[in-house]
Amino acid sequence: MNTHHAAIRAKQRCIPPLIDQWLDQFGEKAYDGHGGVRRYFSQSSVRIMERTYGRDPIHKLLPDYRSVYKVVSTQDGRTITVGHLTKRIKRG
Repeated sequence: MNTHHAAIRAKQRCIPPLIDQWLDQFGEKAYDGHGGVRRYFSQSSVRIMERTYGRDPIHKLLPDYRSVYKVVSTQDGRTITVGHLTKRIKRG
């Protein structure tokens, strides 16, 4: 379930619902420290997607959306916003 803000941002940033679904299903999690969880595609999540759907479909569709992320609330699980990464996610 998305917030109104997230739906507007997805439309503005041309992020299709399939990518949003794949982020939920395969995306890595990183807590942002502000009550949200950032979900994004990592190398290991892409490999799992390749095993699930096959290499060709993933390599044809995913390169345009490899940098997409979403922020999900830890309280109710709703998507707060979506966007394209401009910096690396610091883990640790």
